[in-house]
Amino acid sequence: MAASRAQRIGIWTIAVALTLGTIVSFVVMIVANDNAKLDEARLNELVAEYETDFSEYQGKIDAQARELSKVYYTDFSKYESRVGKFSSDVSELKTEDLKAGTGEELTSESEFAAYYIGWNPTGKIFDSSINKEEKLLAPPLSAGPGGVISGWTDGVDGMKVGGVRELTIPADLAYGESGMGEDIPPNTPLKFVIMVIPTPEEIPYPQPSEELIRLYQRYQGGY
Repeated sequence: MAASRAQRIGIWTIAVALTLGTIVSFVVMIVANDNAKLDEARLNELVAEYETDFSEYQGKIDAQARELSKVYYTDFSKYESRVGKFSSDVSELKTEDLKAGTGEELTSESEFAAYYIGWNPTGKIFDSSINKEEKLLAPPLSAGPGGVISGWTDGVDGMKVGGVRELTIPADLAYGESGMGEDIPPNTPLKFVIMVIPTPEEIPYPQPSEELIRLYQRYQGGY
């Protein structure tokens, strides 16, 4: 059936509208893709800049660790001889000073820097600041209330900076019923030797720019 003139005009109008809509959508898609490409290029640029900043930061951390190792490695590494088996029947926190410190006295509320050796009742070292192959110490641990197990927080009370102390820690002041990996099963008491040193100069951790965070979130969200 032939369409009337009014019908033909209506059909033509709809066709034009559909065509224009398709063109507009296509243009928007192209612009969006172009913007996405520009954003991705900028994101890659910012990521490269941040990687450079982080590499410089890590270099400073490593350099500081080497300098501190020259001072403390020989003295601290000898305490690895303390490692050995011990009874798993530990019900209370015990401390033994191996070397008296001469610096500031710590409390359970103190923040401090320390080297450490940790082992379980079988004598297995599960973590240590000592790298015997390179004769280096890892960067000292920055510790404080809430950042370490309770056995450490309570165990350093009364200790002075520069001192070395052995801690025997019951499971409930360590990792309790949860444990921590295969070397620290649930309900495992632990031993540590810790050396508290003067807090080294802080090396600021590089923070990503707001632009980097914003573009990363957009890119992850698929624009």
